[in-house]
Amino acid sequence: MPPALTLSASPRAETINRRFTNFARIAVIYWLIRYVLLDGYRHVRARGVGGTVKQARAAIQAIVVRIMLSLPAAKGKMAMEMSKIRSDLRQKLAPSKYPDGVTLTAVRRLPQQGRDKAWLESEWSNLHKLEKGDIGQGRVSGAVYHGGEELNAVINEAMASFVVTNPLHPDVFPGVRKMESELVSMVLNLFNARNGAGTTTSGGTESILMACKTYRDWAKETKGITRPEMVIPSSAHAAFWKASQYFKIKLHVIPVNRVTRKADVKAMKRAINANTIMIVGSAPNFPDGAIDSIPELGVLAKKYNIGLHVDCCLGSFIVPFMAKAGFDDIELFDFRVSGVTSISCDTHKYAFCPKGSSVIMYRSADLRRYQYYIMTDWAGGVYASPSMAGSRPGSILAGAWAVLNYIGEDGYTASCKEIVTAARHFSAQLRSRFPTDLFVLGEPKACVVAFGSKNNDLNIYAIGDGMSKKGWHLSALGGDVPGLHMAFTRLSAPKVDQLLDDLAGVVDAVKAAPPNSKGDLVALYGIGQTSVGPHVVGKLAETFLNTLYE
Repeated sequence: MPPALTLSASPRAETINRRFTNFARIAVIYWLIRYVLLDGYRHVRARGVGGTVKQARAAIQAIVVRIMLSLPAAKGKMAMEMSKIRSDLRQKLAPSKYPDGVTLTAVRRLPQQGRDKAWLESEWSNLHKLEKGDIGQGRVSGAVYHGGEELNAVINEAMASFVVTNPLHPDVFPGVRKMESELVSMVLNLFNARNGAGTTTSGGTESILMACKTYRDWAKETKGITRPEMVIPSSAHAAFWKASQYFKIKLHVIPVNRVTRKADVKAMKRAINANTIMIVGSAPNFPDGAIDSIPELGVLAKKYNIGLHVDCCLGSFIVPFMAKAGFDDIELFDFRVSGVTSISCDTHKYAFCPKGSSVIMYRSADLRRYQYYIMTDWAGGVYASPSMAGSRPGSILAGAWAVLNYIGEDGYTASCKEIVTAARHFSAQLRSRFPTDLFVLGEPKACVVAFGSKNNDLNIYAIGDGMSKKGWHLSALGGDVPGLHMAFTRLSAPKVDQLLDDLAGVVDAVKAAPPNSKGDLVALYGIGQTSVGPHVVGKLAETFLNTLYE
């Protein structure tokens, strides 16, 4: 019987196999060190051990809640509750019946024949009747940045004169190009960036998105960063979370100082690493009106050669005029701080321009070019746009240009003085009139004042609901400190004492009411503070957005 055959690899094959095995081990070790250990270290360094544990616990809790809510019994109950909420939202936002005296036509399809102007005017008149009268009476926090009927007439005339224009075609509409260029230049000069560069956008969110996109592309080209990260205070605008999701930028959210409500610069420094492309400060922030220490953040940005974006969307034409208006107690916040590399400013807020008007500014044109989108080999020809949109309404640019020229520095200084004076009066009176019931968050310096409840039995959201019944629309705050805020405008500034008197009445009423009183804010933010809150509130927000298009 012949001996059994044995197969053995050649020495060369064994060498190749051994080298491949070693290479695979090195690759795995490299992956573990870079993407597990190093990333894990950076994550813990940024958030701290306590913050990391809290985040992990929240992630596990979210998974458990999703599993529980997917069970048939819970799913059915959730569907029933959502149906009820959807019905309530429809009644409030898209009612099938209108109040007495309001007659409107349901238009769901294009009419066979065009309707005359008299019909349109009738519809416009009745649509306006749906608006709440308290809007024009200065009872809304922010939202309505009204410069007066005379200014509105100027805006309407300017927009009507350029209603068909499109800055995408500067050769066809050279006048719009001139107005846009001058609009950007005026804002750059206001923020002390005489050699800077910028573009207009449709609003603060787009301005912030463009800044984040710019830093991502800048860091990739100049530093080779392919896994970008940014560091922001927890008080930053929601647009930074949106940018993180849109542009795949890892976000480190650092809690603010609980007393001052300002960005914790030392904690933000710990979060900076080799992948950091930018840090953020606000002047002021939206939740409680605190102005972050931009000079301190500027030192960080310079040290690590990263971008520093200052979100001045809300501060817009308030903060730059404060010193001239007699309020010289704020730190520098603009391009005079050497580390500041970009600033966003909403001209459709306190500059009183038509909605859809904002400016994003950069320290240099070289940095701005990373914002652009350019396609050289498109079948339709060379395509280039400065921001998210292609076609844009030239009429809004014409309106904004007209407003800035019409009001001028003196006009903006006067409005700043009126608004900031009202906000500071409100802040001082909250402290003196409600010493045992309410407290002011931080030290608001500009146009926004936020306050919370000192007493666990005094529900701040019940106060918000009570103020709504009196015709006031205050913004509710989530986050680590439940609260309400008021963003003062030219309409609300003269009503500050009436606001305080109504607030006093509501506080007394809430203190005398049963502890489980219901209201829209109490219900919404009450759910948000439970373990199922984030999931349920997310579904509520989705339902709200769906209802807008019904």
